[in-house]
Amino acid sequence: MIADGAGEDEEKWLAAGAAAFKQNAFYMQRAIDSNNLKDALKYSAQMLSELRTSKLSPHKYYDLYMRAFDELRKLEIFFMEETRRGCSVIELYELVQHAGNILPRLYLLCTAGSVYIKTKEAPAKEILKDLVEMCRGIQHPLRGLFLRSYLAQISRDKLPDIGSEYEGDADTVTDAVEFVLLNFTEMNKLWVRMQHQGPARDKEKREKERSELRDLVGKNLHVLSQLEGVDLDMYRDTVLPRVLEQIVNCRDEIAQYYLMDCIIQVFPDEYHLQTLDVLLGACPQLQPSVDIMTVLSRLMERLSSYAALNTEVLPYFLQVEAFSKLNNAIGKVIEAQEDMPILSAVTLYSSLLKFTLHVHPDRLDYADQVLGSCIKQLSGKGKIHDTRATKELVTLLSAPLEKYNDVVIALKLTNYPLVLDYLDSENKRVMATVIIRSIMKNKTIIATAEKVEALLELIKGLINDLDEPQGLEVVDEDDFEEEQNSVARLIHMLYSDDPEEMFKIISVLKNHFLTGGPKRLKFTIPPLVVSALKLIRRLPEEGDNPFGKEASVSATKIFQFLNQIIEALPSAPSPDLAFRLYLQCAEAANKCDEEPIAYEFFTQAYILYEEEISDSKAQVTALQLIIGTLQRMHVFGVENRDTLTHKATGYSAKLLKKPDQCRAVYACSHLFWLQDQETIQDGERVLRCLKRALKIANSAQQMTSAARGSTGSVTLFIEILNKYLYFYEKGIPQVTVESVESMIQLIKNEESLTSDPSAESFFASTLRFMEFQKQKGGVVGDKYEQIKV
Repeated sequence: MIADGAGEDEEKWLAAGAAAFKQNAFYMQRAIDSNNLKDALKYSAQMLSELRTSKLSPHKYYDLYMRAFDELRKLEIFFMEETRRGCSVIELYELVQHAGNILPRLYLLCTAGSVYIKTKEAPAKEILKDLVEMCRGIQHPLRGLFLRSYLAQISRDKLPDIGSEYEGDADTVTDAVEFVLLNFTEMNKLWVRMQHQGPARDKEKREKERSELRDLVGKNLHVLSQLEGVDLDMYRDTVLPRVLEQIVNCRDEIAQYYLMDCIIQVFPDEYHLQTLDVLLGACPQLQPSVDIMTVLSRLMERLSSYAALNTEVLPYFLQVEAFSKLNNAIGKVIEAQEDMPILSAVTLYSSLLKFTLHVHPDRLDYADQVLGSCIKQLSGKGKIHDTRATKELVTLLSAPLEKYNDVVIALKLTNYPLVLDYLDSENKRVMATVIIRSIMKNKTIIATAEKVEALLELIKGLINDLDEPQGLEVVDEDDFEEEQNSVARLIHMLYSDDPEEMFKIISVLKNHFLTGGPKRLKFTIPPLVVSALKLIRRLPEEGDNPFGKEASVSATKIFQFLNQIIEALPSAPSPDLAFRLYLQCAEAANKCDEEPIAYEFFTQAYILYEEEISDSKAQVTALQLIIGTLQRMHVFGVENRDTLTHKATGYSAKLLKKPDQCRAVYACSHLFWLQDQETIQDGERVLRCLKRALKIANSAQQMTSAARGSTGSVTLFIEILNKYLYFYEKGIPQVTVESVESMIQLIKNEESLTSDPSAESFFASTLRFMEFQKQKGGVVGDKYEQIKV
């Protein structure tokens, strides 16, 4: 036998034991070959004595055990041959009990018992009962565990099960179950006792060793699940109560967690469904440190998969009230474990919600009940700051969106926003983004103001920062812009065919956006303005509307609404954006023949230009927009149009750079001649603008010459020539052939023309255009024929 000296290395112990084992195994095999039963028993007992060591770790001991197992299989075959040669199996069964040490004796007894059962000279149940009782003689945890594992291994195909060749009387299944349960109980006790042997400092090491041995115990439950005679009644009345009793009574964290998981994994889903109350009743009785969260989550996952694969069993879930039992069990578990982390509680309800959505997708009240139970557990805890818990809470809230692919259904869950409130600001933004992505992906239209209000409450993490004024400071600028752009895209999914309801929707949006902080307005106001303008186009003409301006939704009311929301932009500050939106609204008012409203929008745009737009480049761009928009306006009377036009030309002359002044002034010429409106055809003022532009161009060239010592570019002159040609072709009397020829001659006389390739090319293109127009013939061709180049 291996020496138990404390100072020797474990590898040496194993090597020495393996050497002694191999030597005795050799002599045993020689005795078997010579049919010498006495020597075979002698050397097998000496060989098995090596398993009496206490100095090997479970991993090393397993190595030695497997060697013994292989040799014992040979011995079992030899015993069987001996019985065929006339040796009495009863005498053999008694003979092996003469071994001196109890551990070898019991290994040999189990081996002989296996042969005894095969011969069928005695009922299998009697022999198995004797063996399982005799094994009580080994109470050392490690040695006893492996001995009983050997017993379980050799007996698994010899149990008196229904349909087995060893089947006995009417109670045969009970006998088989009783044997396995008894062996399981004793093995679990030995396994648990391993935890309490040795010093406290080795606790982690022992837990690791025990985890390596857990399958030895769990195999008993697998054997039970494979017995043909273990039907639902037997499982419910005998197997499950006995196993749960052992699990609860052992009071060991590792054993309780592993064995509960074993029950869930090895027994049929149908059995779990029919015995839910019994299985769940044991959960609150487990040790507080047991990871019951994982156990229950796996149970619900299995039941969900069972329902998904077998839709015909869905009525049984309602019949056995599976949801109610699971919900109550989770509540009791959390109540029993007062120190349960928030993560575990949230994970349990997340798993329950997924179970509910898969098994009872039509029962929104169940889903809402889960959320309500979750709120009950979270109440009084404030915002959740545990990273993993908040991530799990986001998973819980995302489940209904993933299942139904419809935010409208989630909006029906009254407890949904209440759960959302427990997230911190960062995770509220994450959840809001998830909701918006779901809407965009599934093209979900939110068609009522009430639902829009509820939706905005869910995504308030993206549209409001008043509660946490410091919140935006920690948000990456790129992330912030991406989030706000997603909100902007969302606005186009909030739509109703009913104009009155649509106006309510955009009013709700306005109320939320205007209180969302100035930084967001430049993202959210433009799409809101676009939605309002779309609504105006859908309204009936006032002549077709019996209520006219007194209607609940009219163009006038919407324009008033637009004015209110755009007013907020300059304080954002986004004056450029507000300026553009005012002009856009003015053009919309023009199409509705609302002169006072259009004039007011233009006035606001002019005020912004004067007070807020100071950058020279921005002024040039803004002035181009003013001129382009004003040119398209037909609603203004003479007085209003003259006022606005005069302002625009005044702004043009005040630009910082002379070239910009020149281009803005000749652009203003288009404000005085509209081909399709006879009331706006003032050739004198067109010519005045062109001459003023030419004067400014001359001034710009002189300034360039004085500053740089060279003549400036003639590009401005060529641009003015093109304007002359445009108005000449339109037939304005004041723009004569002589004025065009004069411009051409002026450009030709410029010394800088040949020194500027781009200007020279521009002028050549203009001349080619004139030649092309001549070749067209007709009225246009005749006009260009008169021009002498």
